[in-house]
Amino acid sequence: MSGEVCFDRRELGLILGLYGRMVAAGEWRDYGISCLLDVAVFSVFRRTAEYPLYRIEKRPKLRARQGLYSVIAMDGQIIRRGHDLGQVLKVLERKLIRTIS
Repeated sequence: MSGEVCFDRRELGLILGLYGRMVAAGEWRDYGISCLLDVAVFSVFRRTAEYPLYRIEKRPKLRARQGLYSVIAMDGQIIRRGHDLGQVLKVLERKLIRTIS
């Protein structure tokens, strides 16, 4: 299916690296990936049968504006947006540092 937005190998490496650290800390338990026509979404869950804690989204149409990547909380609030996925994910890494402390 051409035209779908997906995460590339580098992007998935960054996301799954963070996911692994959060699983090891006991914060996250499951994930889901959706590749749609206008957005790719990596959803993170505490338990399998609930709403995602966070959604990491890639929206190419926003590349020239606010940024290609965003982290969205369970309530729909955008907590970080930007052009560099590593920088955008740092908002979630801060939560990991607090968890371990």
